[in-house]
Amino acid sequence: MMMRLLRVLGALSVVLLSGCAALQATPPTAVHQPMSMRPEMRTPQASQPGAIFQPGFTRPLFEDRRARFVGDIITINLVEQTAASKKSSANAERGSSLDASISALAKVPLAGLAALSASGENTSKFNGKGDAAANNAFTGTITTTVIEVLPNGNLLVSGEKQIAINQGNEFIRFSGIVNPVNVTTSNTVQSVQVADARIEYRANGYIDETQQMGWLHRFFVNVLPF
Repeated sequence: MMMRLLRVLGALSVVLLSGCAALQATPPTAVHQPMSMRPEMRTPQASQPGAIFQPGFTRPLFEDRRARFVGDIITINLVEQTAASKKSSANAERGSSLDASISALAKVPLAGLAALSASGENTSKFNGKGDAAANNAFTGTITTTVIEVLPNGNLLVSGEKQIAINQGNEFIRFSGIVNPVNVTTSNTVQSVQVADARIEYRANGYIDETQQMGWLHRFFVNVLPF
C-alpha cells in the first residue's frame, strides 16, 4: 500500500513539475526560422595584409555599409497601424390578403350558405443589421538578423527581443522580406516596407496564464452542444 502511495505521489510531482515548466516555456511562434544566423565565412580578396586593409575584413574601405549578407543586422521600426470597419443591413417584407364571399344562392342545394364570407391575411417581415470594427496599433523598435539572401537580392530577416519582468517574460518577434533599396545608411527600415511581415507580441508567466481559459473549461466548451 505504501509503495502504491509513493508511486502516485511521484507521478503527481512529475505532472506538476512538467506543468510548471510548461508555464515558463517559450510561447510558440509563426515567424520565419531561425530567428538568428551567424555570418558566413567569405574568402579574402587579398592575401597580403596592409596597414589599413586586412584579409579577414569582409568590407572594403569605401564600400557601403548597408546590410546585404547573411548575419548582417537590420533595425526594424515598428509603425503598424490598421483600421477596418464593416456595416451591412438587409430588409425584406411581403404581404398578401384574400377576401371571398357568397352573395346569393337561390333554388339550389346549400342555399343556406348565402351571405357567408371568408377573408385571410398574411404578412412576413425581416430585418437584419451587422456592424464590425477593428483598430490596431503597434509601435517600437526591434533589431533583426539577415538569415537568408534570396536569388533576387532581397533579404529575409528574423529576430526576437526578450524582456524579463519579475512576473514573467515578454517576447517581441519579427520576420519578413526586406528590399535592400529600402534600407537606409544606418541599416534601418520601416515595418510597412517589409513584405510577408510577421509580428508577434507574446508573454508567459502566471499573469498571462490567468487571462487564458483552463484546459478543462475548453474541453466542456468544445463538447457541450449548448
